[in-house]
Amino acid sequence: MSPSEEKPIIIVGGGICGLATALALHRKGISSTVVERSESLRAAGAAIGIFANGWRVLDELGVGQELRSKAIPLQAVRDESSRGESVSFMKEEFRCLKRSDLINALANGLPPDTVRFGCQTLAINLDLQTAQPIVHLHDGTLIKAEVVIGCDGINSVVADWLGLKAAKQFSLCALRGFTNYPNGHGFNNEFFRIRKNNTTLGRIPIDDKLVHWFIGRLWTPQDSKISKEGKLIRDSTIESLIKEDFPADMIEMIRNSDLESLTLQRLRYRAPWEILLGNFWKGTVTVAGDAMHVMGPFIGQGGSAGLEDAVVLARCLAKEMGGNGSKREQQVLIQAKRVGEAFDQYVKERKLRILRLSTQSYLTGLLVQASLPVMKFMILMLLLIVFPNLFGHTRYDCGRL
Repeated sequence: MSPSEEKPIIIVGGGICGLATALALHRKGISSTVVERSESLRAAGAAIGIFANGWRVLDELGVGQELRSKAIPLQAVRDESSRGESVSFMKEEFRCLKRSDLINALANGLPPDTVRFGCQTLAINLDLQTAQPIVHLHDGTLIKAEVVIGCDGINSVVADWLGLKAAKQFSLCALRGFTNYPNGHGFNNEFFRIRKNNTTLGRIPIDDKLVHWFIGRLWTPQDSKISKEGKLIRDSTIESLIKEDFPADMIEMIRNSDLESLTLQRLRYRAPWEILLGNFWKGTVTVAGDAMHVMGPFIGQGGSAGLEDAVVLARCLAKEMGGNGSKREQQVLIQAKRVGEAFDQYVKERKLRILRLSTQSYLTGLLVQASLPVMKFMILMLLLIVFPNLFGHTRYDCGRL
């Protein structure tokens, strides 16, 4: 007979969104348990850009000031292409963080034993008598929960149970990594991008010595063979950049990169029309972060959107549960009807925001991967009409926790 447990709130996935959701609930006096398949904290993807909207959330979670000490403020976004150079000066806060710094800050704010490692979620089903969700773990453990929140990323078990369609693939991939300059890199405090054909190479300083870089390009069949080997990723990348005549200093940056930090991933997305029509909650089960709205990295909002989800979700749950920010001796019984009302409000509040983000990211992805000039022109015109301020998404405020 499989061992069984009962928990008030189970959060599936201990990435950025899962930990942020647990921390937001904790700040509202609501306890939760995070089940994470990895054996320790995971921070795949090297670094993450955080715009002003994301920093507002980090301040609400109580980790903003700590994280600001780990990343320099960026003053501009500089783009260089065959058409010339353009500069957009940042009027609001923009920094690039090591994902490990963000993950650790969120985890350190949680009570001990909130996160259970080595717990892979295989399935979700409902108890026939109580209609409560049951989380099935890989070791045979069954956890009967009053609430389940899926923060388990692109291949979400929870999203699958809700009936959401699998994420689609762009014909693009992203390579990411770190390069450390022991004597200082000397770069300006700006996000620099250079574009040649269908390849974009970007460089973002994190501090005076560490630089995060990324490459966006078309996916090739060879990428499946090299995606797990740092040295192969680096060597093939250098070869392709030399062929496309990228600047020598940028190529040298890749050559000196930390092999352990390198990742190569096919880019995926949930289509805007699926966001509009999707059912993101059922009963006492919902999703957040990439499980809800995975989008390409083209506007730099995937991570921050997940942070926003955490604050809005915790606020809605606390309102329906009577949370007032104080610690509770015992977790009160959560009534399914009230949880459903909280989830309904959460999804209504988030849907328009993530619809706009997903649409802008989707169109930008189509623009990057388009090969015909007429197609590029049409997509660009549509972007400029629908999103005349390309950085307008950074000014959004999801509100107080």
